Amino acid sequence: MKYEEKKLTSECVYDGRIMTVEKDEVELANGRKSFREVVRHSGGVVVLALKDAETILMVKQFRYPISETVLEVPAGKLEKGENPDDACKRELEEETGYQASKWTPLGYINTSPGFCDEKLYLYKAENLTFVGEHPDEGEILSAIEMKISDVKDKIKNGEINDAKTLCAILRGLSL
Repeated sequence: MKYEEKKLTSECVYDGRIMTVEKDEVELANGRKSFREVVRHSGGVVVLALKDAETILMVKQFRYPISETVLEVPAGKLEKGENPDDACKRELEEETGYQASKWTPLGYINTSPGFCDEKLYLYKAENLTFVGEHPDEGEILSAIEMKISDVKDKIKNGEINDAKTLCAILRGLSL
């Protein structure tokens, strides 16, 4: 069976600063028609920064959509036309104050492919040097160092639930 869907019409129902929302009429693989609501997002980068063999750099910040302070790895949105290989370096420095001399791409993840086209590019950063953080305007966060064993414990007991962080740790520590 073929699982593809064909877009028949598309209407932009919201055009914001970081995303747009489209409502598409589609023809399903069985010939029937349906609708899809799609969030369009420029994507982002996620950085698993290893200060040493036992220490990960994490950030703590409030995430408004879920009304919680979240412990996560450094990450950020791609600027329009920005290369992910450049964005990961920018985000690491902005959020933690560190630069890395060794970078390893860890692939990408689709965050919520049922309704969103956001793609996050994962990286591992090593051989770090502190140069001073400078978060984006409107971004309030704290960079913290954590032992890998403590991070794993927080994952196991449900204190770390951020999907991009879990994916970066899984890929970066198991490769």
